[in-house]
Amino acid sequence: MNSKRNVYLDMKSIEEAKKLLFDHFEHIVTKIETLDVVNTKSRVLAKPAIAAVSSPNFHAAAMDGIAVAAKVTFGASEEVPITLSPGKNAFWVNTGHVMPEGTNAVIMIEHLNIIDEKSVEIEAPVFPWQHVRKMGEDIVATQLLFPRGHQINSYSLGALLSGGIFTVDVYKQPKVLMIPTGSELKQWHEIRIDQLKPGDVVESNSSVLGGLCEDYGARFDRHSMLKDNLESIKRAVETAAKQDYDLICIIGGSSAGSEDFAKPVISSLGEVYVHGITMMPGKPMMFGKVFDTPIFGIPGYPVSAIVAFEQFAGPLLLKMQKLPEREMTKVSVFPARKIASKLGQEEFLRVKIGSVDGQLMSSQLPRGSGSITTLTEADGIIRIPRNIEGISENEKVQAQLLRPLSSIENTIVITGSHDNTLDLLTDQIKSVSGDISISSSHVGSMGGLMAIKKRACHMAGAHLLDPEDGSYNISYIKKYLSDQKVWLINLVMRDQGLIVSKGNPKNIQSIEDLKDKNLQFINRQPGSGTRILFDYKLKILGLSPDDIQGYENDEYTHMSVAVSVLSGRVDAGLGIQAAARALDLDFIPVVTEEYDLVIPDRFYKTRKIQVLLETIQTREFQDRVMSLGGYSTKNTGKIIYA
Repeated sequence: MNSKRNVYLDMKSIEEAKKLLFDHFEHIVTKIETLDVVNTKSRVLAKPAIAAVSSPNFHAAAMDGIAVAAKVTFGASEEVPITLSPGKNAFWVNTGHVMPEGTNAVIMIEHLNIIDEKSVEIEAPVFPWQHVRKMGEDIVATQLLFPRGHQINSYSLGALLSGGIFTVDVYKQPKVLMIPTGSELKQWHEIRIDQLKPGDVVESNSSVLGGLCEDYGARFDRHSMLKDNLESIKRAVETAAKQDYDLICIIGGSSAGSEDFAKPVISSLGEVYVHGITMMPGKPMMFGKVFDTPIFGIPGYPVSAIVAFEQFAGPLLLKMQKLPEREMTKVSVFPARKIASKLGQEEFLRVKIGSVDGQLMSSQLPRGSGSITTLTEADGIIRIPRNIEGISENEKVQAQLLRPLSSIENTIVITGSHDNTLDLLTDQIKSVSGDISISSSHVGSMGGLMAIKKRACHMAGAHLLDPEDGSYNISYIKKYLSDQKVWLINLVMRDQGLIVSKGNPKNIQSIEDLKDKNLQFINRQPGSGTRILFDYKLKILGLSPDDIQGYENDEYTHMSVAVSVLSGRVDAGLGIQAAARALDLDFIPVVTEEYDLVIPDRFYKTRKIQVLLETIQTREFQDRVMSLGGYSTKNTGKIIYA
């Protein structure tokens, strides 16, 4: 069979696509089922709930004491107390007891003077129905408790049961079928990590989207994984559309490639309404109909898949159950740096958010639609409209929160140089104080100092070498942060060197070998401490950047450098020993350097910073650091400069 490409001929905006979606499927609502009330939390009533009994269905004592006819207490006072006789004109009751015949008030036990078993004295009257829950006070039989369309919450369960309603009619949960496709995909339970080959991809989208189905009140089944084959995918869709599924998702194969079969499958069995939406990520998404069943072609990249599902499939699932649309919590944030964006596409930009000096500051995460960690690490999403080219630095914009605002307020924002111990610290601080978390962004040591200058973070990680005297960070602080009082606290001493392949097949021994052996190098980004160190070493050795093949290519973290070596893309990169050891690579030491935390004075004595400083001095944290290799904690927590 000849393969051909699917060209995006008529892309729609998000608004246009949503209108088409709901216009075509306006009539689709799930069937009705009868369930025990106790199993209906979050479901929607398909019929009104009418109380079968009153609540309470008797007059009930609301206090511990004695029940009386109020009229027998009239005239009682401190000067003229009245004596009552339990069992005759007064009756002992506890809270919730049925009121005895002929009584209509309760005198609290603490307001009684108990004389003996046969007499009690009162010094004040009570009025009718005082401290009594009257029959039907809460619910009256035949009362409408909830109309159809009401979403049942935990409080609703109590009202329904109290009103004698033990079963209700609700809309069924939609049933969704996930069909993962892709010849490169491997199922997690059928593979061994050490047997994964280049090109193999662990299939995760069906689990992620299945979880989202449940978040939207639906159930899901997962089809067995299908290779990129038109006929097998077509058979699976045709069979599913003839069964009781309310929605079908073909995962993967929605783009314009020659092996993307979602569109021809849907077109051959039904109709495609939309293919291509002006949003990023998620542009290749499509939807249509097969035998009256809504069907979506979901992009294969994880973030694209999630955005596409949440923008279209999720809202349709809510509508099927008569559930209201979700409202996202939005806050105003200030981007720490200028953000560029493409005209013509609405972008869902994942960002980290921190509260600094009373303002919410955001820093963008990588934009790759295949990087699901950009969502797991994100605190929020900024939607950049398709009619603008970006957002200026410190321009106030709206962000949709993915985490509670209270959690963001308790987050320590660390910007600057990357170090593996920051991941340990992120985990360790949770064990010390569960309400405090860390958000770290890797922009290089100089980027960290500039973030402090712009009041965009709580602290920066830095290892800036002064080639004049061999000190670290102090001269840079004096130069760039002269207007602020800051504390310089050592986090670790660490070994920097050349990261090379396992076994060092090129027999690399020094930086000079990069030139002499014409090796491919991977650099760190301008402004990073490692880049400054490398430039310093080149100068000492009488070398120039032009002598190093790959000098202009850079990565933002030590682990990214190590991965570049592991993949065979480069022969060497300058990084920390812990990164080499983590990926079982070889390491040639170059220097032991100081990695410090730069903390503005106005944050230094705050609780969350003090918790961090206490955490780094614990034996447990320092033992974990040492286990990484290439570190020393002899100065950890030491004040280097203030």
